[in-house]
Amino acid sequence: MSTITGRDLTALFDPRSVAVLGASNDETKYGNWISVQALRMTGHRSVHLVNRRGERILGQPSLQSLSELDERVDLVVITVPAQGFEEAVDDALAAGATAIVGVTAGFAELGAAGKAVQDRVVARVRAAGAVLLGPNCLGVLDSSTALTLASNPLPAGRVALLSQSGNMALELSQFLEARGHGFSRFASLGNQADLGAADLIRSCVEHDETELIAVYCEDFGDGRAFVDAAAQASRAGKPVLLLTVGGSEASIRGAQSHTGSLTSDSAVIDAACRAAGVYRVSSPRQLADVAATLLGYGPAEVRRVGVVADGGGHAGVASDVVEAAGLTVPEFPADISGALRDLLPPSAGVTNPVDLAGAGEQDITSFVSVLDIILQSPAVDSVLLTGYFGGYGSYGENLARKEIETARAMAETARAHGKPVVVHTMHPDSAAARVLADSGVPVFRAVEDAAGTLGVIAETTAPQHQSSTDSLPSAPVTSDAYWDSRELFRGAGVEFPAARLVRNCAEAVAAAETVGFPVVLKAMGLLHKSDSGGVALGLGSAEQLADAFTRMDASLGASAYCVEAMADLSEGVELIVGVQTDPRFGPVAMVGLGGIFTEVLADVSFALAPVDAETARGLLDNLRASALLRGVRGRPPIDIDAAADAVAAITAVATAHPEIAELEINPLLVTPKQALGLDARIVLNSSKTN
Repeated sequence: MSTITGRDLTALFDPRSVAVLGASNDETKYGNWISVQALRMTGHRSVHLVNRRGERILGQPSLQSLSELDERVDLVVITVPAQGFEEAVDDALAAGATAIVGVTAGFAELGAAGKAVQDRVVARVRAAGAVLLGPNCLGVLDSSTALTLASNPLPAGRVALLSQSGNMALELSQFLEARGHGFSRFASLGNQADLGAADLIRSCVEHDETELIAVYCEDFGDGRAFVDAAAQASRAGKPVLLLTVGGSEASIRGAQSHTGSLTSDSAVIDAACRAAGVYRVSSPRQLADVAATLLGYGPAEVRRVGVVADGGGHAGVASDVVEAAGLTVPEFPADISGALRDLLPPSAGVTNPVDLAGAGEQDITSFVSVLDIILQSPAVDSVLLTGYFGGYGSYGENLARKEIETARAMAETARAHGKPVVVHTMHPDSAAARVLADSGVPVFRAVEDAAGTLGVIAETTAPQHQSSTDSLPSAPVTSDAYWDSRELFRGAGVEFPAARLVRNCAEAVAAAETVGFPVVLKAMGLLHKSDSGGVALGLGSAEQLADAFTRMDASLGASAYCVEAMADLSEGVELIVGVQTDPRFGPVAMVGLGGIFTEVLADVSFALAPVDAETARGLLDNLRASALLRGVRGRPPIDIDAAADAVAAITAVATAHPEIAELEINPLLVTPKQALGLDARIVLNSSKTN
């Protein structure tokens, strides 16, 4: 029973009785497909087929209405046409159902009218204390309770699959079954009108038979709920794999800040996956590959790869694709290379990659010895074996027997060391390859798939800690003017140069004499001040300031101006720190190389906001230009701690103020001694310009 979210899902996954409303003999209809699967359960629970004509369905008697039942029904699957769906839901609730699966389509996916019907149904379901899966879904399955209420039979196994696409679920099942795996549970998400991916992930956390959760999702709904649920699963030792779409399009249109224009749909989803510790995959095949590897070894460090091949060509190509996947092929320490040199022919490569140079043909057990030596090294996290292994058995029965024995020993060696070993072979259908796969060692037809799988695992980290904003003032922000934005950030702990707000030239000169020359003059009321000629830098005297003020006021006629002390840029690095509100995942933080080249270089990294200082350091380390922060060509390193603290403070402002749609400080000047905001802007949800 799932009570994590306060909603009992027992009736959905382990009902005592079920009914199929809309059961049919027509083999082109879901009512037929679901009924066929439902009748497989008659030895485990009561099954009722409901057909409005009361005809025999698949040779079994049917009811014309649920009202004919003399017992309560726990779960009702509705397959009737859309125009009868509301009535069918009412009948199900009247029959005592606490779970409803809506296979029927034709609701929110068609527009406003359909959504209105869907919303009415959900309100009635929730008022009755029931749950609704779908509508517009393929059904539900639970191997541990012998529940078979999906349109197609699926293989049993340890993977819970939550899929918004029916055909995608069927393709995934084929890939998983080919790798010797299947499903502990399957839930077709459909429109997620009531139960969403987050609810179902939480239910799988408590499901003992589920060891891994695979999700295909196109619409996350409440993205933060998804992140929280996935993080909970990850912490419980149940990895979550996500396949989704839409990574090539910007998710936010009409963005008014640099942050908004640089934030893509794919970047937001990647940030959500990092926050939750989710493994993001790019295809159904890769999902099955990563799932098989995680089921075999669990989450593990894999970044430093030992490459073993029985030929120089395979060794070189494998090394290239491993590094292309973001992994490393480090040179072995002297003791490992020495041990390999003692074992292998003189022509063998022993520094990484390893080329057995014919050792496999001479003594096939050398594969085990080489694997054991490499896995012993603390300098290696994982091993990719590539080449001909699995094909030696074709040369004779004796060699075939030894190759199978070697495969068993290789699997035992991998388990003994607790480090992932993946195998690419030219003969993936051989008996030896099947032994490896059946023993939990993933076998791949293509070396790039093997390397890509390790790459996905390497990219995924433990769920990130989300910082709190409880200490920040929560009074709503009503002004998006530069001065007010600046003061909002200063109140959160971000430092800015000394400045004064002025309205005429005389006040500007007086302010400059107070804060000290040289100064910067900024016109208020402009979102992109530099682009509009609203910024004058390096004004070193009263005369220069007066001239700049006169020209600026004549061309722009701003209502006010800011006179700000000019910061010393000589030893600093300019960053951009911003937050964009995503409609699904809420505030998303961006950190990147700032200043006038922000959009040209687009060197940025993302995380769900707010971030703490540790996560902020990780964002800075992920930049391509991170070497600049550590000091290069005689320049001193910047104060990373000050930068991280500033990033944390800026992101906290965004999450404390949901009325802000976009905000950023660009640039944030970080020197060896401090982090200093040099410009700031916010865009309120209702704002068009600053």
